[in-house]
Amino acid sequence: MVFAAQKMTNMPILNNPTVVIVNDRIDLESQIGATFSSADIGGIDNSKSNDYLIDFFKSDMRKILITTIFKFEKVDGELNARDNIILLVDEAHRTQYGNLGEKMRLALPNAFFFGLTGTPINKLSRNTFKTFGAEEDRDIYLSKYSFSDSIRDGATLPLEFEPVPVDLKVNKKALDEAFDKLTEGLTEKEKAELSQRVNMKAIMYNPDRIHNVCAHIANHFKTRIDPSGYKGQVVCYDRECCMKYKAELDALLGPECSTIVMDTNNDPDGRYKAYARDRDEEARVLDEFREPSSKLKLVIVTAKLLTGFDAPILQVMYMDKPMKDHTLLQAICRTNRTYDSGKTFGLIVDYIGVFDDVAKALGFDKKFVRQVISNIKELKEQFPEKFKKCISYFYGVDRTVEGFEGLMAAQDCLPTNKEKDEFAVDYLAMNRLWNAISPDAFLTNYIKDYVWLSNVYESLKPSGGSGAAVWAALGNKTIELIHQNVSVIGVKTEEPSIFLKPEIIDILMEDPEKGSRRLSASLRARIAERGEPVFVELGKKLEALKEQHEQMLINATELLKALLKLASELVQAENNAPPPDTTVEGKAALTALFNEVKNSRTPVIVERIVSDIDNIVRLIRFPGWQKTDTGVADIQREILKIVWVQYKIRDKEIVDRAYEYVAQYY
Repeated sequence: MVFAAQKMTNMPILNNPTVVIVNDRIDLESQIGATFSSADIGGIDNSKSNDYLIDFFKSDMRKILITTIFKFEKVDGELNARDNIILLVDEAHRTQYGNLGEKMRLALPNAFFFGLTGTPINKLSRNTFKTFGAEEDRDIYLSKYSFSDSIRDGATLPLEFEPVPVDLKVNKKALDEAFDKLTEGLTEKEKAELSQRVNMKAIMYNPDRIHNVCAHIANHFKTRIDPSGYKGQVVCYDRECCMKYKAELDALLGPECSTIVMDTNNDPDGRYKAYARDRDEEARVLDEFREPSSKLKLVIVTAKLLTGFDAPILQVMYMDKPMKDHTLLQAICRTNRTYDSGKTFGLIVDYIGVFDDVAKALGFDKKFVRQVISNIKELKEQFPEKFKKCISYFYGVDRTVEGFEGLMAAQDCLPTNKEKDEFAVDYLAMNRLWNAISPDAFLTNYIKDYVWLSNVYESLKPSGGSGAAVWAALGNKTIELIHQNVSVIGVKTEEPSIFLKPEIIDILMEDPEKGSRRLSASLRARIAERGEPVFVELGKKLEALKEQHEQMLINATELLKALLKLASELVQAENNAPPPDTTVEGKAALTALFNEVKNSRTPVIVERIVSDIDNIVRLIRFPGWQKTDTGVADIQREILKIVWVQYKIRDKEIVDRAYEYVAQYY
């Protein structure tokens, strides 16, 4: 809309047109206005009221007007007959087919209408193509940007869904008796229409079912979503279900973990008043939800936040409400926003059977649906082939050899940047499937080799420069898995400074090829520890040297000499740079400690424990606290509260060791 509006206002053939941006929600009006302002587009106006809109057109203003369709409510005739008024109608599938749409066209009889929507409707009563289309448009679209185009461009992520069998036990006899009593005096047709609604409500309100669904949500979120740092949305049947689900989830996850966001109008008994918020209050709650460090992890909804809500940290939607067509597609796309390199898909957990027939539910053809959303079961079918392709790069390599020598043998199989990048593409495709499926017993037999491949990938990843575009950071699930199975990620060798000793240089020169590999790996590991600009530049130099060698522009001896010079620069940079924050090492030490004690009987999230300790210690420590009785007592007390009380790790040795790490690093 920004580009189209700006371009049209500057086209001489349009003779200074008026461009109108029309949407159907106040929050969208603010959002679009902010987008235009941030793009520094001039000549923008906002319709502040119904009367203001009428005056705008009667005064023949030549600006870009941003308005909601509801501002046309008072229109009762023509406002402006010019033919160079152009309307860009957002969400064109929703409010364009009734009284307001007719008033808008009556007010501007010769205007041109562009309809923009992600979910066009093609039905007899409501037809986006008939309302906005033109016969000369090929394929009934002027322009189309598909779901797969968006994924290809990295604008959105693929969607996966996970069907969950839920036993919907209903007391049929009691339900029928209650229904007959309720419908006395109604016709059979009226009874049939009411029956569907009453039966559905009886199922959705069933206490046992609600308990089972919420127990599954809590377990799924704690094991699959929260460890990766993402959040979720629970979609309930109605407002009453929202309240019931909130109560169950509070008992399972704690009251701070979730909140309800819903319309609280028409509430004579004040049942929902605890969640009545004005626009500013609701915005603050949603900002808190978007904040990674916030304890608010789940939003419970029934109608609100199913369209237009943008929270990239949201990865999973727990769907327990019947939906179909464009409403369903818009809702599930809340989860497909890009966030970080670890978020590779949006997930829909289906408790209601919406996706039993995905194509029918979405109202689109099966080929399109396969591009939009896939089943976790299908991903399991794809995984072995993707895994086999990654392993095939290392034919003949002994994967039981650990440490530096094992990684060097793997790196020898990928001598050039081209081959490394090809492996990176295949590994990331396999890694995406792994993170979507995990945790699942299906992956058990792959774990050892997957950890090995991840270590190889991490050891090959460039520090910067050429080829870095196809490489991404490992996801949180992969990092945690590697920590559980090996002590170190990547190549860990001697510090670069030892290579400056004359006797070491002599040894390296005896075998320049092997020496340059060893030194290059060590330099990469050392540079990766620091993020200051000087170290970033050294990383780029390192990658440039490697590329020159791979292109045979320099031989092994010249490469080794250049690497030794780079090692000298690195040591000098380290001497000049401020010392790194030792609390980073402290967090790493604490992470290792709690990974060591984590087991199936203690379902704790290591990152959360470490983060809680780190946050409280940073808050209450002071210089020299280790030498004061008060400082020591305060720190010990807080660690005890976190480890012993909050996370119920009743082990004094663990508390003592955690304190030792804090005393050493903080």
